Amino acid sequence: MSEAREAATRELPKKLDPAAFIQANMRLAPVPSLPEIRLYLAHPGSGLRRLLEQDDDGSDDNGPEPQPPYWAYAWAGGAVLARYILDNPSIVAGKRVLDLGAGSGLVAIAAAKAGAREVIAAEIDHNGVVALGLNAKANSVAIAVIGDDITAGSPPVVDLMLAGDVFYGRDVALKVVPFLDRCLAVGIDVLIGDPRRADLPLSRLRLLAEYPVPDFGDAKGATARPSGVFAFEAEGR
Repeated sequence: MSEAREAATRELPKKLDPAAFIQANMRLAPVPSLPEIRLYLAHPGSGLRRLLEQDDDGSDDNGPEPQPPYWAYAWAGGAVLARYILDNPSIVAGKRVLDLGAGSGLVAIAAAKAGAREVIAAEIDHNGVVALGLNAKANSVAIAVIGDDITAGSPPVVDLMLAGDVFYGRDVALKVVPFLDRCLAVGIDVLIGDPRRADLPLSRLRLLAEYPVPDFGDAKGATARPSGVFAFEAEGR
C-alpha cells in the first residue's frame, strides 16, 4: 500500500456505533406523563448531529434520504396512545399488535407492558431501530422490529394497528390512509394518537379519549395540551 493511500486510510473518520452512541450520549429517563416507561431521550448536550451526519456522507446518491431523529424524542401522539393503553390494558391484552412508525418504541413498549401477546414495531430509520431495541431492553419487554416501510404492501397479520404521530405531513398522510384502509378491510382495528396536527383525517376518526401530554417542541414549563386517541373508521360510517 502506498504512503498516500495509508495516510488517506488513517484519516477516514471512525464510524460511530449507534448503540454505543445512544447509550453514552442520551439520557435513559422516565417519559413525561408515563413514569412506567423509560426511554433514551435526546437533550441539548447529546451531540446527536454527529450520529446523523455520518448517514449523510454523500456516498450513495441513490440511497434513501437520511431520516430526522424522530426516535430521539417523546411525541404527543405516541405519549397519549401509550397512556391510553396502559390505562386500558384490555385493549391489547392477548392480541398481536403492530406499532406503525414506531420511532422510540414508546407505544410498542406500552402494549407489551399491558399484556399484548406479541408486539411488532415498524420503523424505517436504522438508528431508530437500534434505539427501539435499547428502549425495549431497558423496559424488559420483547418487541419484534421491522425496519422497512410497510405502508405500500399488504396488511400484516395482526389484530390491532397502533399509530402515534403518523400524520405529521401531507405526503405521509396520503400514504398512510390507504394502508390503514387496507387494514380495516381485513378486520384489523386501528387506533390513532395525535395532538390534532393539520393533516390528521378527522372526518375518519372517532374520539375515544383525551389526555394532557407534553409534545416535543413545547416551551419548557408550558402547560400540556390535550391530545387525542381515536379509532380510525371506514369511510362513510
